[in-house]
Amino acid sequence: MSQQTFFENTAGDSRPLADRLRPRTLEEYAGQTHLLGEGKVLRRLIEADHISSMIFWGPPGVGKTTLARIIAGQTRAEFIDFSAVTSGIKEIRTVMQQAEENRRFGERTIVFVDEIHRFNKAQQDAFLPFVEKGSIILIGATTENPSFEVNGALLSRCKVFVLQSLSTGELVGLLDRALRDPRGFGGQRVLPAENMLELIAAFANGDARTALSTLEMVVLNGSFDGETTTITPEVLEQCISKKSLLYDKGGEEHYNLISALHKSMRNSDPDAAVYWLARMLEAGEDPLYIARRVTRFASEDVGLADPRALEIAVAAYQACHFIGMPECTVHLTQAVVYLALAPKSNALYLAYGRAKKDALTQLAEPVPLVIRNAATRLMEELDYGKGYQYAHDTAEKLTDMQCLPDSLLGREYYRPTEQGLEGRFKTRLEQIKQWKHARRKQG
Repeated sequence: MSQQTFFENTAGDSRPLADRLRPRTLEEYAGQTHLLGEGKVLRRLIEADHISSMIFWGPPGVGKTTLARIIAGQTRAEFIDFSAVTSGIKEIRTVMQQAEENRRFGERTIVFVDEIHRFNKAQQDAFLPFVEKGSIILIGATTENPSFEVNGALLSRCKVFVLQSLSTGELVGLLDRALRDPRGFGGQRVLPAENMLELIAAFANGDARTALSTLEMVVLNGSFDGETTTITPEVLEQCISKKSLLYDKGGEEHYNLISALHKSMRNSDPDAAVYWLARMLEAGEDPLYIARRVTRFASEDVGLADPRALEIAVAAYQACHFIGMPECTVHLTQAVVYLALAPKSNALYLAYGRAKKDALTQLAEPVPLVIRNAATRLMEELDYGKGYQYAHDTAEKLTDMQCLPDSLLGREYYRPTEQGLEGRFKTRLEQIKQWKHARRKQG
């Protein structure tokens, strides 16, 4: 926990570039134009000084802490930086007592809680009475979905703002300002190679902190000649150890590489798949992004031909989430090789596409009465659920009850293949259809 005023003396220190260049006003702040552009909701709240408790949800390096500091400065409130990693209930109570004292003297206190999702329920609950009384304005920051990680009682008292990764253009603008701003390298003559800032921005992958840290590293390792510092592509390559990034043009390579991985797995080529996986990871790609795409592939291209494919893909995602790079490379490799060698079926993908087409053209089609839920007496009187057959009550665990609307009767969306284990599902489905057909003929 640290406490400080908004206006600090930053001159003459040796702090990292990202800290020295931290924006002090909304005009200096990069990104989040959907919230902070002229006339946007959060900007209006800040300018009108109508700030209430809120949660900033977004990936690392997008300016969650910086925005909280700017709000404190704009509203002239005392700013208390509170870490969920190092603070417990005792520290919370100490801060709350101080905030109560400030309130008695007409001063507002903004308590910024970084990584609020790391607080347990008891710790989060400790904030509740003070948020309700208005003793503090709570601003929490999280990289996790607050719907799952923040207590409902606390979440209901906070407005959630979703912060987005910075675009390559926004990062290039930030890097350019760092070269001109006296707080950055404005007092030096720095000559970056052509497209250098674009390459650094691509490497940062939406993270301003990473972009500025990388720029600082390459400038410090540049070639000095008098008052001029020259940065070559070789310096950048050495500093980030990511040679493949030098071929990234406007983000196109990002999509080319994930396409190559996907199509190599689909073509049952594990060697190619592992190569493209390594290309992405060594270029700085987010392993969770790759894991999400691999999970999609498990159902889109393997499906019920091997039901374990989805389990392995999800397990790989969880492993990436738990331990991160570089250790998670082996988990992604396991998933990619398994999926490449698994039998392939896109029957599930095609089934949803067929159903989607009908769903979009027949959105008003009513649910058959027999499978409606009769939750009230009126619904029962209107024949909701009348004639419903409970499959578990039958010897075959099957009924011939109609579940599709009349206009779609007989539609077949899922058409299983003979690939892998899906052959068993095909046989089972054929048996079910034959049984139902025979029952309906008898009826």
